[in-house]
Amino acid sequence: MRTTINIDDALLEKARRLAERSGSSFRSTLNRVLQAGLDKLDPRPRREQYRPTAYSMGFPPAANMDKALDLASLLEDEESVRKLLLKK
Repeated sequence: MRTTINIDDALLEKARRLAERSGSSFRSTLNRVLQAGLDKLDPRPRREQYRPTAYSMGFPPAANMDKALDLASLLEDEESVRKLLLKK
């Protein structure tokens, strides 16, 4: 977006020198400087990184964890065997 603003001569010269030293365009340098200034004036609170808690689910090691249907079938078979043994 284009806009017209009045910049003090000293600030304008500093920005031009910074652009020359960094080898970037005046426009990108000015945007970078404005963003850094705005971030410093209005810092956003940093959120703590979410770290999920892992729990053992007690899956049998014979189950292929990559295939949910295989695991479901194995668990159903184990439950069927358990129920048959209880009826005897």
